[in-house]
Amino acid sequence: MTERCGLVAVVGAPNAGKSTLVNALVGQKVAIVSPKAQTTRTRLLGVAIEGETQVLLVDTPGIFEPKRRLDRAMVAAAWGGAEGADVLALVVDAKGGLGPKVTGIVEALSDRPEPKHLILNKVDLADKAKLLVHAEKLNTMATFAETWFVSAQTGDGLPELKRALSAAMPEGPWHYPEDQVSDATERALASEVTREQLYLQLHAELPYASTVETEKYVDRPDGSVEIHQQILVERPTQRAIVLGKGGERIKAIGARARAELAGITGRAVHLYLHVKVKPGWDEDRSVYRDIGLDWVE
Repeated sequence: MTERCGLVAVVGAPNAGKSTLVNALVGQKVAIVSPKAQTTRTRLLGVAIEGETQVLLVDTPGIFEPKRRLDRAMVAAAWGGAEGADVLALVVDAKGGLGPKVTGIVEALSDRPEPKHLILNKVDLADKAKLLVHAEKLNTMATFAETWFVSAQTGDGLPELKRALSAAMPEGPWHYPEDQVSDATERALASEVTREQLYLQLHAELPYASTVETEKYVDRPDGSVEIHQQILVERPTQRAIVLGKGGERIKAIGARARAELAGITGRAVHLYLHVKVKPGWDEDRSVYRDIGLDWVE
């Protein structure tokens, strides 16, 4: 059998289910998921294997109308993640309809030369009568090599999609060892896991403007890992929300993040969280560097 390896850029509007899809195709968690839009901030590579083929999945931030520097950096990362891809996979929330965010992305993709696959996601929740209507409309706006109806949550349609993406990859040696599922460092993944818990536990209360920096990641002699993280928020009221009454909320966030990191790393984790008020953190170049985004003027 001939080895194949190629890059699939997963693009779409916020909350289309891109990260859930990437995790499902890889077979384990590599990208954080939350009900909050624009959770993914940077390009993240997940490695899926199908037979003799390695499919490198770039999970990009959702593409939306940027209003501030952080937004512009995220959108730049999304389009940057599509550069050099062997296949562009456009993920559309099938239950959400075709608003201007979706049609704008399709129009932007229409002139690109890469083979494009249309993936209508969340079909388990969508109005079945509208699925074909959506698919037909989008196929008149751009040329798609294939159209897929899937549910990243339930797994419906994913084996067929994974086989098709694998078949579209060029011949060539694998870029990563067989047991590597992501290019994210353990340090970066630790920040993402804690940020996910912030969103999952506080998404209705905590504004979008928060981030997590891993300040210290140390291997202990006993095989465990010690992690110190700083949660940056913009206002003292937000710090109070993250801490919770008597520190209960920050303890719950830490406990869940610690358990998840222990599962991912396969070893004991000692996690220490600190909440810092830093007005305008999203205008600090060093924060962008730490979370893996380019500084965009």
